Order: sequence, then C-alpha cells, then structure tokens
Amino acid sequence: MLVAPIVSVAIGHNAPARAFSKPPANGRLDYQLGGAYTPAADVAIVVRDRLEEPAAGKYNICYVNAFQTQPGDAVWWRKNHPDLLVKKDGKYVVDPNWPDEHILDISTTAKRAALMDVVGPWIDKCASDGFKAIEPDNLDSWVRSKGVLTPAANLAFAELLVQRAHKADLAIGQKNAAELAEIGAAQIGFDFAIAEECQVWSECQVYSKAYGNQVYEIEYGDNDRDPIGNAVDPVSYFNTACQAQGTRISVIYRDRDVVPAGTSGYVYRAC
Repeated sequence: MLVAPIVSVAIGHNAPARAFSKPPANGRLDYQLGGAYTPAADVAIVVRDRLEEPAAGKYNICYVNAFQTQPGDAVWWRKNHPDLLVKKDGKYVVDPNWPDEHILDISTTAKRAALMDVVGPWIDKCASDGFKAIEPDNLDSWVRSKGVLTPAANLAFAELLVQRAHKADLAIGQKNAAELAEIGAAQIGFDFAIAEECQVWSECQVYSKAYGNQVYEIEYGDNDRDPIGNAVDPVSYFNTACQAQGTRISVIYRDRDVVPAGTSGYVYRAC
C-alpha cells in the first residue's frame, strides 16, 4: 500500500506547525487537465484544473497556471490587470507555443505581491475544495519573456507560492525548469516534481536527484522528433522511461491535449 508521508512545516516565526501530505511515492498518476473523468481503480493520484472538483477517493493535485494566463483569460487580464502582464516594446508577450497564454510580470517585489492577491485565493480555494496539493505551471516562464524576467524573479515568486500552499496545508510541486530542481527542493521548498517530457530532454535523473521517488513523469504522444530533429516513434520515449525508471517513479503516456477518456484522441498508458 502506498502511503503519503506527512510533513510538518512552520509558517512564520511564531505560527504553529502545519501538516500536509505529499503525493504517494510512485503512485499511479492520471493527468486530467483537458477535462475530468472517472479515473481507473488503480490510479492513486489525479491532477485536475483548479476549476474542477477533486476525484473521490484519490490524492488530488490542483493545477494552477501560476506564471502565465490560462487560454481564454487574456481579455480579463488585459482589462483588470494590464500592468501585471509582461510587455516588450509596448506589446504583450505571449507563449509562442500557447499563444493564448500571456506571461505574468513577476519582475518586481510589488508586482509579485499584486499577483499573489490574484493567485493566492486560487490556492486557498483548491484547499477548501478538497485538493491535497498544487501544481503551479510554467516555472520557466522567464525563457519566454523576451528578457523581461529572470530566473531569480521566478524563484522569488515560486517561494511565495510555496508559502501560500503550505499555509493552506497543501503540498506543492515543481513544474518545468529542471535546471532549478535542486534549488527548488532544497531552498524554495517544493515537495515533489511533475516532469513533462523528461525522457525526451534527458532530465529525469535531474528531477530524481532532487525529489527522489516523488517525481511524476508524463511523456506525450506527439513527440515524433528527438531534440536534434531525427524522426522517432513517440511511444519509444515512454517505453525507455518505463525501463529506466518505471519501477522507481510514476511514468505515464498521454495525448498532448489530455482529453477525457472516451473522447477522440485520448491516449493513456502507465507502467
């Protein structure tokens, strides 16, 4: 039986210790960002968007796009918080792979505090809804900011997210920026890692060194090229990952849009 460890953390100098549970180590993961559906009986961990309800009887992780806007939310952000969106030469900066996602401006202490007034309540709501952990996406947003952001700024905001999650009795995972894994675990306070395509980019061992067996790997079915452009069978990354670390960490294979089971294009495997 997989047991989620209980971790005690102290918030502030005089605050009482709080307890939260980390995800079950090497527990089978189901990544449901494209829409909620009933997970299989042997699934231990379910990741869902913050606007969805947790899955009954599972360890639930709440997805929060903490460093970029969600697709479809650009109009709201431009209307209500245009000063909290990264601009370069007077133009909004967006993720080139997800053009509906604006980059949040975390470049200063004041802007980070203002963003926490927006993102912080999302985290609190995840806790009150019954989630056990947070997945704040796009820690690596500085690489898409056209030089406006720095790794230091992203880490400073990450630290605020960790503090807020732990205060709400939630674990919190590192997502992206494998090169920051050791800092994320040892200094920022992330409790686990969700590692997308770490087999493709040869990053799985970097995450495991920092987070042990509490790494949750997702490989996708549209990776038909290796990093230098050679044609590959997408499932080969998943198969290699299963052979290399599938007995130590949770490894799954999903369609890029992570659509619900029963929907056209749905792909899910686990090892």
